[in-house]
Amino acid sequence: MLEFSRWKYTLIVIVLLFSALYSLPNVFPQDPSVQVAAAGKIPVDTALVTRVKTLLEAQKVPFKSVAIEGDNIMVRLSDNETQLKAADVLRPELGSEYNAAMNLTSTAPGWLGKIGAKPMTLGLDLRGGVHFLLQVDQVAAREKRIGIYAEEINTFLKDNEIPFSDVSNTANEIRVLFSDDAARTKALRSLKSQFPGLAIGNGADSVSLKATVTPAELNNIATDAIEKNMITIRNRMAALGEPIIQRQGNDRIIVELPGIQDTARAKELLGATATLEYRAVVPGDAYGAMNGGVAPLGSRVYLMRKQNPSDPDIPVLLSKRVIVSGDQLVNAAPTIDPKSGTPAVEIKLNSAGGKRMFNHTQRNVGKPMAVVYIERKPITRIVDGKQVRGSVTEEFVINTATINGTFSNAFITTGLDPTEAKKLSEQLKSGSLAAPVDIVAEQIIGPSLGAENVKRGVQAVVFSFAFVLVFFLIYYKMFGVITNVALLLQLLMVVAILSVFGATMTLPGFAGIALTVGMSVDANVLINERIREELRLGNTPLASIAAGYDKATGTIADANITALLAGIAMAVFGSGPISGFGITLIIGIVTSMYTAVAVSRGIATLIYGGRRKMTGLSI
Repeated sequence: MLEFSRWKYTLIVIVLLFSALYSLPNVFPQDPSVQVAAAGKIPVDTALVTRVKTLLEAQKVPFKSVAIEGDNIMVRLSDNETQLKAADVLRPELGSEYNAAMNLTSTAPGWLGKIGAKPMTLGLDLRGGVHFLLQVDQVAAREKRIGIYAEEINTFLKDNEIPFSDVSNTANEIRVLFSDDAARTKALRSLKSQFPGLAIGNGADSVSLKATVTPAELNNIATDAIEKNMITIRNRMAALGEPIIQRQGNDRIIVELPGIQDTARAKELLGATATLEYRAVVPGDAYGAMNGGVAPLGSRVYLMRKQNPSDPDIPVLLSKRVIVSGDQLVNAAPTIDPKSGTPAVEIKLNSAGGKRMFNHTQRNVGKPMAVVYIERKPITRIVDGKQVRGSVTEEFVINTATINGTFSNAFITTGLDPTEAKKLSEQLKSGSLAAPVDIVAEQIIGPSLGAENVKRGVQAVVFSFAFVLVFFLIYYKMFGVITNVALLLQLLMVVAILSVFGATMTLPGFAGIALTVGMSVDANVLINERIREELRLGNTPLASIAAGYDKATGTIADANITALLAGIAMAVFGSGPISGFGITLIIGIVTSMYTAVAVSRGIATLIYGGRRKMTGLSI
């Protein structure tokens, strides 16, 4: 008999309502907009809304609305040209206190957003925007890790009361000096067990050890640098929109900002690195070392920051060992020094950084400590008529102070001007890059091209569906209608799932949807032909429908599982468009199997299940 459980009908209704509701935001168009976000702790309030409106009205820039949406102010505009004008007006007037980024904003009703319904995330090829290819400096990452190892070895030897003379490091190795061979032998045994990532052995003489990074640890350093940089970049780019960040190989990162046309601000956030290092001041002849002399062992010369370009250089001898740096930072915020009233940055360290700062200050009360400001800026030079990208690193001491007492994970740092304090807190709070990055390629895709791609992609899907619908109506008659309803529900399900999970839709994604339409057709053809075959064998219409679905289900599963495995492989091991195509294919296959086997059977049962006397089927 032709039967279908009530709970299955209930499930179909729930799926239908869910799919219709969560695919609905994609129907609403997107407004070109300018997103105004606070760069620091400056409030985004109604006063700023009024200010933005006044600026736009003064320059006669028409706008749809200016309102607070979430943590930002969204200026909605009518077209891309007006969007560019609005951005050009707001950026110089708002200054560095706010980020004004061009974006696209959905016009869907607010109640849809409250239930988590949002439009699909469109990729760069559909929305337009900025594409960057970043090169991660793995040499710098290795040097940085070796420096950390050197500091950890220094601390370990002190904590375990193993006498040593000095710990120094180069770009490739660490050298530890001892007073005698006995101390060296004791240290060798302890260090090997404590630092498995280092290959530790005797040095060139009888009182030294040398350590180099093992190949396995080198691979870990490279992987960590990529992963940490991706997290940091994602945090920084959040001020401009929703970035798409992917890894490429062992030393490159792809950053895509759909809907963003502001390359200058994006490059500033990507390439710039600013951090602080706290180092001990070393006694000695700093002027002599600056003028060609030899600095004391384990130290190097730094210059104090100049208040005026004409001021003379003031050298300071600092230890090569870093007490704490931006890597140990938990939070940073601009503030005012209560004693001097000057700009400062409030620093909070993690437990490891707080312990190191506490140990140093406890042992060195009455001794000076310096704060080093380090900033790496991307630059572009013209060499032989071609643009060559590079970077320049600025290092200078912003202040030195005598340690008057012990402190650990919370303190303030002074010696910065207001702009530096705000910028530094921004970059420290978003996280310091594990290794410097350089922009090796960039590409801008205009919004008009993206809109054209969306139009063509939608047309391809619509036409493929239209051809299929017409074919089934003509060839299978009433069962063609049933099939068409199931196919339409499948399309709603695919769009809803992509929207809910925030999957990025690209042109290959449209191809994946069109492909799953064909696979759905295949499944429904198998079912309909099975029903026809049963009718030709002389079975009753109801028995033919039931047998057709029962016998075709296994064949449909076998055919789709192989394609599903291919989609999983593309989604897991592929990147960019390949991964997007794989994800769309997976969703399409799963939904097509459900609609072909369950939904169409439920509709057929609803139409024919109550008829006990039937002489034929419209198929």
